Amino acid sequence: MRKILLAAALLAGCTKDTAPHHTVANVSVDQADQQLTTGTAQAVDANGDATRKRMGVVPGAVLLTDSESFQLSELPKDKGKPLVFYCANTACGASHQAAEKALTAGYEHVEVMSDGIAGWVRAGKKTQSI
Repeated sequence: MRKILLAAALLAGCTKDTAPHHTVANVSVDQADQQLTTGTAQAVDANGDATRKRMGVVPGAVLLTDSESFQLSELPKDKGKPLVFYCANTACGASHQAAEKALTAGYEHVEVMSDGIAGWVRAGKKTQSI
């Protein structure tokens, strides 16, 4: 009986996350590069200024003001345009957070390059300084 009460007390403190969650497709650096080179997708940078200054950005990327509080007007107006979000690296969640916001806002084709700008640089891809 004591174990049941303890379990009930522990569960009572839990809150269920009721926010909508989408499955965001992951793309490799090479897949993203191919999409960006052919113009079939738009890169979206969810990094902060310090990371951008240190590592650069994917050329032509939309630079979000913040991965959480960016204005939807910062994204392309065409919600059918494929977007490839990225942040620093695989340990960074900013790109996923920003991609979720875009999906919730009705953007139809949203992907994340999980390797981020670090993977982009490691693969020898060109960057743009800010």
